[in-house]
Amino acid sequence: MNAPLEAAVIKQHLIDPEICIRCNTCESICPVGAITHDSRNYVVDVNKCNWCNDCISPCPTGSIDNYRRVVKAKAYSLEEQLGWDVLPPELSGADIAAMAAEAGGEDAIATAEQPVAEATPTIDPTGQAAFNSAQYGASVPPWSAAHAYTNLYGPKAAEKSVTATVTGNLRVTAVGKEYDTHHIVLDFGSMPFPVLEGQSIGIIPPGLDANGKPHHARQYSIASPRNGERPGHNNLSLTIKRVLEDHSGQPVRGVGSNYMCDLKVGDQVQVIGPFGTSFLMPNHPKSSIVMICTGTGSAPMRAMTEWRRRLRASGKFESGKLMLFFGARTQEELPYFGPLQSLPKDFIDSNFAFSRTPGQPKKYVQDAMRDRAADLAALLQDPNAYFFVCGLKAMEEGVVLALRDIAAGAGLDWDTLGAALKREGRLHLETY
Repeated sequence: MNAPLEAAVIKQHLIDPEICIRCNTCESICPVGAITHDSRNYVVDVNKCNWCNDCISPCPTGSIDNYRRVVKAKAYSLEEQLGWDVLPPELSGADIAAMAAEAGGEDAIATAEQPVAEATPTIDPTGQAAFNSAQYGASVPPWSAAHAYTNLYGPKAAEKSVTATVTGNLRVTAVGKEYDTHHIVLDFGSMPFPVLEGQSIGIIPPGLDANGKPHHARQYSIASPRNGERPGHNNLSLTIKRVLEDHSGQPVRGVGSNYMCDLKVGDQVQVIGPFGTSFLMPNHPKSSIVMICTGTGSAPMRAMTEWRRRLRASGKFESGKLMLFFGARTQEELPYFGPLQSLPKDFIDSNFAFSRTPGQPKKYVQDAMRDRAADLAALLQDPNAYFFVCGLKAMEEGVVLALRDIAAGAGLDWDTLGAALKREGRLHLETY
C-alpha cells in the first residue's frame, strides 16, 4: 500500500537569510509568484514553487540556491521562514523517516527512502494564467557585455566587507516634504572594486535592528560608469531616495536610505559586492539601448548613458541609439532632470512622463512608450537593440504590456518575440 501524499519527501526550496541582501530579484522574476517577503526575510511558498529555477541564476549572492529534504506535511511554513536568522540544519534520513511515519503511518517509512520529489505547484482553479511580465525578463546578459566581477566582498559578515569613503553627497531633486534624493560618491582608495554599468552594491548600516541583530545589507544600483564617477579613479556613485512622509503624512525614516542620505564627506561606510551578472549594457558599439525607468531606477540608466557619453567624447562612439523613458510624479521629483536636459538630442532621445502634474492628465512611462510605438516596434525587431526596465515593481507589468501591444500593432507575434527577448538577453527587468 502506498503512503499518503502528505508523507511524501520533497525538496523544499529555501532562501538563506544570512547571505540574502533583500534585493527583490527573486520575487520579481518568479513566474508563479512563489516568493514573498516582509521587512525581515524573503521566503518561498512550498505550495506554489514548481522548481522552474528561473530565480537561481539572477540571484546576486546565491542565497536562493538552497533546499532542504522535508516531509510534505511537515514543510516549513512561510511564518517559520520569515522568523529565521539562519537556515535550519539538514535532516537526517532517520529524522525524515520518523516524520514520514508520523504523517502517514508505517507505510510511509518506505516513501522516505525514495528519490526526493519536487513540490507541486498550486493550480489556478479558473485554469487561466494571468499575464505575468516576469516570465519575459532575461537572466542572461547581452552577448557583447563585458565580464562582470561579483561577490568580491561577501555578505555574510561585516569583516568581509570593504570600507569606502564618502567624497560627495549632493541632492538631485528639488526640495520637497515627501521625498529626498541624493547622489552619493564613494571612494575605495587602494582596494580593488571593479564594477560595470547595471551592477549594484550592498551597504551595511551600522547598529542593530529591533531584534538586536546587525542590520542586513541594503542594495543600491550603481549610477556611474565602469571607469568611475570621476574618470580614472577608484570610485562610484549611487542614487538614493528616502521617503520623508507616508501616504497619511506621517514621518518615515528608512534605516538604509536615512543613513546614506545623511552621510558627510569623509564618513566611511561598509560595502559588499559587487552584484549582478545579467542587467549589463551591451559593449557592441552599434547596439541600441532603450532605458525605461522611474525614480531611482534611473541609476543604472545614468551609468549607461554616461559611459556612452564618454565614448562619444573620445571619438570611439558609433551609431548605437539611446532612448530614454523616464517617469516620476512631478518634474521636481525627477532625479538628474537638469543634466538630462543638457545632453545633445542627437545623442539621447529622452521622453518624460509625469503622473501628478497639477492641471495635467496623468501620464506614465508606458503611455510615453505608446506615443513612440513606431520607433519601439523597429527596435523590437532589431537583434542589436536591448531594453532595460528599472524602478518600482508596479511599473513592470504596464511596461511589458505596452511592449506586447506595440509588437502586436506592428504585426509581430508577442509569444515568439517575448521568448526571443528573454533568450537573447534583450529584455531586462529590475524592479523592486
